[in-house]
Amino acid sequence: MNLSPVLIAGPTASGKSDVAAALAELIGGEVVSVDSMQVYRRLDVGTAKPSREMQDRVPHHLIDVVELTESFDAARFVRMSAEAVSAIQSRGRVPILCGGTGLYFNAWLGGLGDAPAPDPVLRAELEALPTAVLLDELARRDWQTFDEIDVNNRRRVVRAVEVIRLTGRPFSVQRAAWPERAPAVAGRSFGLERSREELFRRIEERVERMFSEGLVAETRLLLEEGLANNRTAAQAIGYRQVMEHLARERGLRETVELVKARTRQYAKRQLTWFRQQLDLEWIQVEAGTVAEDVAMDLLRRFQGGARTSGG
Repeated sequence: MNLSPVLIAGPTASGKSDVAAALAELIGGEVVSVDSMQVYRRLDVGTAKPSREMQDRVPHHLIDVVELTESFDAARFVRMSAEAVSAIQSRGRVPILCGGTGLYFNAWLGGLGDAPAPDPVLRAELEALPTAVLLDELARRDWQTFDEIDVNNRRRVVRAVEVIRLTGRPFSVQRAAWPERAPAVAGRSFGLERSREELFRRIEERVERMFSEGLVAETRLLLEEGLANNRTAAQAIGYRQVMEHLARERGLRETVELVKARTRQYAKRQLTWFRQQLDLEWIQVEAGTVAEDVAMDLLRRFQGGARTSGG
């Protein structure tokens, strides 16, 4: 039996979690979450974690593994995912890496690069500066990164400037240690995509469901537990906008619509990133197709050993 990992990537709301679970049941697999937010305990509603029922049916790894008071990064993901994959294979089962955090996929496949570890003193100095000042320095010293970075993600802006100051070299050079296109697992690496209209419809439904299931109440409770102090989790789409709502920056309906817009933008960035960075076989999922049918399609593809669509 081939115990090589299977990779399932795709934008948010593409249905990859359900497909991964269905595939795991077909082939005797276990799912390793590749999601930078699902690692945090109690970030439940806003991260669309697999349901408890699904996790009872199929073993999942790297979900609910750290507290809000802890940091989590690509290096820690690589260590923990390697341990999970090894343990799954030792049981004669197939690891299925599934998620939408491209950085984690790239780190797992291609290595972490040679960027330096964070410097607490410098980090504190940079975090005290206005975002506009940081962006001005980034534009002057590393135009390539400035052109590519999400300027609204302050944490990433700070990290890019930090690396530049620590090394004296552009951040884009630090990332060059990764392969330009990470070598995925041959014949077993898939990307799920849907039509733009269908994906956006699913995003809207998901966001409405998150708010109806208590995203505001969950965020209020998490703020009491230190959410605002976790610079990674506090930037998560949904939580960030609800925190602003709770600070009376905008009303609830406006917040819901903003979360939809930010999620749509994120999904588009994910698709672009995956297409440029990973060698995936892309699967077009039609509206109404159930996860079990998609899983069967994936199984036929990697058992047949032939690629039938471009990455």
